[in-house]
Amino acid sequence: MSGEFGIRLGAFLAVFLLMAAWERAAARRTLLLARTLRWPANLGILALDTALVRLIFSAAPYALALRAQGAGWGLLNAYPLPGWLKVALGVILLDLVIYLQHVMFHAVPAFWRLHMMHHADLDFDFTTGGRFHPIEILLSMGIKMGAVAALGAPPLAFLLFEVLLNATSMFNHGNVSLPPALDRVLRFVVVTPDMHRVHHSVVPGETNSNFGFNLPWWDRILGTYRDRPAAGHDGMTIGLAQFQEERRQTLPWLLLLPFRGGAGRYPVGRRGSRETESR
Repeated sequence: MSGEFGIRLGAFLAVFLLMAAWERAAARRTLLLARTLRWPANLGILALDTALVRLIFSAAPYALALRAQGAGWGLLNAYPLPGWLKVALGVILLDLVIYLQHVMFHAVPAFWRLHMMHHADLDFDFTTGGRFHPIEILLSMGIKMGAVAALGAPPLAFLLFEVLLNATSMFNHGNVSLPPALDRVLRFVVVTPDMHRVHHSVVPGETNSNFGFNLPWWDRILGTYRDRPAAGHDGMTIGLAQFQEERRQTLPWLLLLPFRGGAGRYPVGRRGSRETESR
């Protein structure tokens, strides 16, 4: 069990340092706020989330995957598939679950209030990729455990999925520049920063697009893909219309954010949530 956590932590630290160096060397946009304001809050939330998950769940999801494999639970164990195919399908199907979970957190107003904390960042860099409300993280872990049991995802599939999810979340939130030709190619295999940045637009119709974290296919297949923001990447405004004050970027404010102010027009299905024009 400790080996599983060590692998995840080592991969996280490697990608963290890589993205920090990349952003410093080739920033895509000029940040509005100083890192000294945003990073303590964003990284503080990440540390709190990690501590809560380890305290409450420990290695339970990985242990559940081992149990499912041994007991023959789940969809993937119902068929005589090669081991490598079970791992590949496990990673892909878990990614689909996370895509659908993300859509749900935009569609259900109560869940959106939790998810607002992620979108209320006034800048967009790799630390945004770990900025989720602790209650949302705990709910997400419960959904993952249910998915692992229902799918019968092999332990290796779950481990690879978690490593990829953490790495791609930092990558696709990166304030980094990619050559346009390379970005167009990469978008067919992984969510790129320019693709995901659209999702952090202040415009509701753009916020409710490009939900993928790792694989970009679900947005294209299910009709939620948007190529670029209407105002362009340099002209778009990041964040939520109702939370544009710097004072809301401190750790205490962020933890209380779901319980302060309104949800705006952002929840999917609410009037105005599909609008694409600039405010």
